[in-house]
Amino acid sequence: MNRQQHHYGVVALIMIFWFVISFITNIIGPLIPDIIDNFRLAHLALAGFIPTSFFVAYAVMSIPAGLLIERFSQKAVLTAGFLLPLIGSLLFALNPSFPMLLASSFTIGLGMAMLQTTINPLTRSAGGEENFAFFSVMGQLVFGAASFVSPFVYTSMVQQLTSGGEPHGIAALFGTVTPADLPWVSLYWLFALILAAVIVVVLCARFPRIELQEDERSGGTASYRELLRNRYVYLFFIGMLCYTATEQGIANWASKFLELYHGLDPQTAGAAVIGRFWGYMSVGCLVGLAALKLWDSRTVLKFAGLLSIGLLAAALFGGRETAVQAFPGLGFSISVMFSIILSLGLNSIERHHGSFAGILCTGIAGGALGPLIVGGLGDLFGLRAALCFLFLTLGYILSIAFWVRPLVVNKRIRLRELLRKER
Repeated sequence: MNRQQHHYGVVALIMIFWFVISFITNIIGPLIPDIIDNFRLAHLALAGFIPTSFFVAYAVMSIPAGLLIERFSQKAVLTAGFLLPLIGSLLFALNPSFPMLLASSFTIGLGMAMLQTTINPLTRSAGGEENFAFFSVMGQLVFGAASFVSPFVYTSMVQQLTSGGEPHGIAALFGTVTPADLPWVSLYWLFALILAAVIVVVLCARFPRIELQEDERSGGTASYRELLRNRYVYLFFIGMLCYTATEQGIANWASKFLELYHGLDPQTAGAAVIGRFWGYMSVGCLVGLAALKLWDSRTVLKFAGLLSIGLLAAALFGGRETAVQAFPGLGFSISVMFSIILSLGLNSIERHHGSFAGILCTGIAGGALGPLIVGGLGDLFGLRAALCFLFLTLGYILSIAFWVRPLVVNKRIRLRELLRKER
């Protein structure tokens, strides 16, 4: 009995980890306009290098992190995973410059890749295999909630430090060590404080031993050679690149778009839009779970793809109010894409799922490409035309639903049977 309670306590701790990870990693989008203005970046592409440096770290660390959790204890990997973002946050807070921001983002990304690789098998061990799916979804909801909250914390801290009044609370604590002309740098001091506290908790906590299942292990070179002869590996890898490019392209450039084309303040209205984008993504996860119990995942992906294309068109070519509603709506419509692409990919091959999962997770590096490509195109053609690049990525994701032929399809409940049970 006590052991079960201890494990559920670890699950609660894991939810806190997800909150911290999301709170820190998804704040870049609202900061982009400030970064461009404060560091006087002449080209939008330069701002695109910030999320690029973060997601390149994912590409570098994702597979090595899987090897680390097989060799070292989960406490050691978790500690290192939180220590790297702490170092990255302090690097920038102590020396707020654009080059240091790039180094900070890369260092934070290395740690976050280690954390996400460790947390999934730890969740299964702590909560039990039969509850793994439930706790995984709960983690995604907490992740979305933190992404919703962080832009509002940013707005509050910046307003307190720039209003001319006496700041209070956390803003007062960090206001004395934050440059007056860079009030948003106070967030990095906040990140450092939170991460230091979490490291102390990790060092004091007791974790259940992780026994990796076959589908959680990285295979040998033979498995990778076999996979690289399968065209589905490349097609789904591109799909993962397209999804993360789409997600981060929207999250990092929506606020700047609203400032340029509709005159909205990025520190208030822009930050609120990004916060709602992540909040709606959490809602979309819940709706998506229900939809996947009723319909084939390919049908759900078709609907999500078409809805996303329509919302993107509305956001880019509609009026101000339409854009303010359509950008967050995209969070809802793309929310199911990542999990569907991942599951369709794994269900389309017969073996070596652990190695294939590692390859697909490396596709998260698409989050580095999307903002960079949009920024580069924005310098040449303007940001509205540049964001049209996301029609291509969404189009590819939509195409998956038409050409994929999975070996296993998602288990569904017939709506007629469900209604009969209700009666």
